[in-house]
Amino acid sequence: MFLAQRRLCSLDSRAKFLKTISSSKILGLPTSAKMSLKIINAKRIEGLDSNVWIEFTKLAADPSVVNLGQGLPDISPPIYVKEKLSEIAAIDSLNQYTRGFGHPSLVKALACLYEKFYQNQINPNKEILVTVGAYGSLFNAIQGLIDEGDEVIIIMPFYDCYEPMVRMAGATPVFIPLRSKPVDGKKWSSSDWTLDPQELASKFNSKTKAIILNTPHNPIGKVYTKEELQVIADLCIKYDTLCISDEVYEWLVYTGNKHLKIATFPGMWERTITIGSAGKTFSVTGWKLGWSIGPHHLIKHLQTVQQNTIYTCATPLQEALAQAFWIDIKRMDDPECYFNSLPKELEVKRDRMVHLLESLGLKPIVPDGGYFIIADVSLLGL
Repeated sequence: MFLAQRRLCSLDSRAKFLKTISSSKILGLPTSAKMSLKIINAKRIEGLDSNVWIEFTKLAADPSVVNLGQGLPDISPPIYVKEKLSEIAAIDSLNQYTRGFGHPSLVKALACLYEKFYQNQINPNKEILVTVGAYGSLFNAIQGLIDEGDEVIIIMPFYDCYEPMVRMAGATPVFIPLRSKPVDGKKWSSSDWTLDPQELASKFNSKTKAIILNTPHNPIGKVYTKEELQVIADLCIKYDTLCISDEVYEWLVYTGNKHLKIATFPGMWERTITIGSAGKTFSVTGWKLGWSIGPHHLIKHLQTVQQNTIYTCATPLQEALAQAFWIDIKRMDDPECYFNSLPKELEVKRDRMVHLLESLGLKPIVPDGGYFIIADVSLLGL
């Protein structure tokens, strides 16, 4: 039933209302309310309805529970990042829609920043796409470049959305594990977890469309070495394969390690989508801003997905992020620059947590990057 309630104003200002009538009489619909056999879920989402983080969030709603599952940084965003957002929110024009593929000042700042690492000029309008978090970057890349019948190599363990996104595109995930070396009598490091080159090569074939790389790695904290990345690059070139490189923890790399971008390797720029994150960079996960960087012939397909889904991202957040980046770009050589001081601060916390876990009789995997530490709680006998 529905109410047709149009008000009629007469000359004497008295209101009259149309009576309540049956929707079936107007629309000619059947009066029975049987469940439709046609209106069901799309097959592309079958089996993808469960999500571990949604379950964790429900459990952690209890105030007595500490959520150690989800990747939330425990350090505050830099004060200047918050101040910039406060200032920008007061500017009317910056509370309106902006360019769909990335706010102009933000893509220019990102191009200026990353040109320092790629050693080539990056076109901010054609080779950078700002998205709703790194999640959005992954979704755009997979929807825009992966087809039904393709195979996508996923390295285990992996960030939970990789597999369902690949399946939603109609492709087949092909898994390969990181395997741990023996660590008798010494600390267990994330660098002890490696890919077997021959096993990895066996996963590539004519159907392999892409490999998803995550460095620094979530959750182990592995930072891939130049030699390890070269093995992956050689296979991508040999089999004409796309590399989706998830590098959201690129700034969180600890002493003795160096983050390298596989897109800078010979022959890899033209076949790599590199993904970054404001949430992980500035501890503002709630801002949900990420970006994809790559050659125009790839990025243009991600733009097509974006313009037909979320279209654009929040303007004031993008402007605040752009201004924050410009502050740090000018201070890149300063040891106190945020990009340089952040990993030092987190490394102190990492070492404290490792010591605590070891004092409990556990053997944690000491991460070389990121802000996760894995330990086998079964050793507690719980």
